[in-house]
Amino acid sequence: MNKVTTIAKMIDHSILHPTLTDDDLRRECEVAKKYHVASVCVKPYAVKMAAQLLSGCDVIVGCVIGFPAGNSVIAVKAFETETACRDGAVEIDMVINIGKALQEDWNYIEEEIKTVVDISHRYEAITKVIFETDFITRDEHKIRLCEICNKVGADYVKTSTGFGFVKGEDGKFSYKGATAHDLELMRKYSAPAVKIKAAGGVRTLTDLLKFKELGISRCGATATISMLEEAKKLYGEDIETTL
Repeated sequence: MNKVTTIAKMIDHSILHPTLTDDDLRRECEVAKKYHVASVCVKPYAVKMAAQLLSGCDVIVGCVIGFPAGNSVIAVKAFETETACRDGAVEIDMVINIGKALQEDWNYIEEEIKTVVDISHRYEAITKVIFETDFITRDEHKIRLCEICNKVGADYVKTSTGFGFVKGEDGKFSYKGATAHDLELMRKYSAPAVKIKAAGGVRTLTDLLKFKELGISRCGATATISMLEEAKKLYGEDIETTL
């Protein structure tokens, strides 16, 4: 696998903005197919259609659960997970209950992550657990979340949704997304078998390569085309296909 292909297979092409239509889904799935990325990450209702659009190619389908705020009860997250897997998702990106983490109700957090992980694994799907680090800002909380993910067998820990906007005193919203500090922390406190996904604010090839050096295995991205076209120019290579 050449360097450009390696980068492409790190990308989960995000198709998650609330305004996206079925036509947008079709277009973005074509982008994913053209660039042979690892996966598309779609909203629950779009899983079945994405699976049909990508049938027979080397791009797999992932689905978000409890997205973007993580507030659904555990039973709803369980139902969403099972429905997504039945519809064709083989990767599940779940948002934790952020408020429960902030109040340090770790028993609740462990139960909800374990529930989603167990259902995903029953369908041979993998689970990525989204911390939403713009809201979960204390390192001790992130460390505890990593420890819980280690314990219950999560496959990935993930920084952000891409929609964790923080309202400032001036009434304006800001967003950081993935940071080097958080990725280093998550790599340090995650078990070797648990992989790391950077998401939110990763918009350039430079960002992706920097985070790759910190040990990430996947990156959520909407700037897929620009990053991979830049990679092709940088390395003088095209994307290899296994098909």
